[in-house]
Amino acid sequence: MAVSLPAPVRALLPRRFRERPPRVAVVRLSGAIGAVSPLRPGLSIGTVAGSLERAFGMKGLAAVALLINSPGGSPAQSHLIHRRIRALAAEKKVPVIAFVEDVAASGGYMIACAADEIVADPTSVVGSIGVVSAGFGFDRLIERIGVERRVHTQGEAKAMLDPFRPENPDDVARLKRIQADVQEVFTRLVTERRPGLARDGENLFTGAIWTGRQALDLGLVDALGDVRSTMRARFGETVDLKMVAEAKGSLVARLLRRTTPGGIGAGLAEEALAAVEERAAWARFGL
Repeated sequence: MAVSLPAPVRALLPRRFRERPPRVAVVRLSGAIGAVSPLRPGLSIGTVAGSLERAFGMKGLAAVALLINSPGGSPAQSHLIHRRIRALAAEKKVPVIAFVEDVAASGGYMIACAADEIVADPTSVVGSIGVVSAGFGFDRLIERIGVERRVHTQGEAKAMLDPFRPENPDDVARLKRIQADVQEVFTRLVTERRPGLARDGENLFTGAIWTGRQALDLGLVDALGDVRSTMRARFGETVDLKMVAEAKGSLVARLLRRTTPGGIGAGLAEEALAAVEERAAWARFGL
């Protein structure tokens, strides 16, 4: 247990004992963003809020470091996490530095923009500032095997983009308007948080991705490096990097807490499909 010595006593000690090393709270934000489940802990405001509160609540902080490794996901959850980080930084008056590991893409980059500075590895993947919706169409399959789809709704848009019915151009147009609205929010957020963005030449809001080195030239990140070397260079060799542990229960306990109507078996089947979708999200960036 650490003991806090009175100031007169500390003054009699050698300098290396009198001065406390700068403290940096380190929070790891890793995984796809959105619906969280037992086999996909992922990122959501619910899973990261506690870690963020503990990080910003530490005494004597010089900074908070965010280790980001995410291919993106839910725009809403990304935005909520971004806003929580900014609120805590303003409340505690602590600078925030984001460190991109493998990838900070789409919603992952939105979270990185909550930091006052972004540092990436030269080989990191950064960007994907855009909005995507993906799905499958099974209408020809069920027609081939003789299955009739029956859907009854109140509200003509209630069954929008039903994968078991032919695609409706009106549904696609409505989805495009929703995507455009979300993209406008994303674009404005990045523009406000990244005043050093390159204004000439390449359009940064097409959903394209870049390496860390390329992102530095475009103003998407501020520097190249890693958390340990960067924090030592900034705060000295004695900097105290305090990792904030993630709160996780056991896999069995999390499975038993599920309320899937079909029970644990159905829940595991659902998790398997979700895991495939997440694997596809990472694969888009060669990971």
